Amino acid sequence: MTIDLILQNPNLLPRDEVRIERVTATPYPDRRRVKIEVDITPFREQPNLEISIRRADGLLAASSSVVAVMHFKVAFNLHLRGMDDPTGDYQVRVQLYYDDAAVPQDTRDTDLTIAPLDSTGKSAG
Repeated sequence: MTIDLILQNPNLLPRDEVRIERVTATPYPDRRRVKIEVDITPFREQPNLEISIRRADGLLAASSSVVAVMHFKVAFNLHLRGMDDPTGDYQVRVQLYYDDAAVPQDTRDTDLTIAPLDSTGKSAG
């Protein structure tokens, strides 16, 4: 006998009600990687995510596409690329969608700052 607990959960939302609840961005001590944590409302159908990190000048520093998210709370490590020194301010954007990434049904932004190195070579932040 198979019991499908997901389909029996009355708290799961239909796709048009699914939203991003929280996004956090935390730089690792190496200043080249960023941990992105995303909380999503409970869902019946698995959504997709587009994650981007943009520098203050608007240039893309990292991105990831996530297809068919399995859990309500997920975390990803993104690698900053294309620069010698990652010091500076960034915007992290997470978009949730089902059928078309160009038409997200929810978007959440958060700020990220990569601190400069101190005189010992460690992150000052």
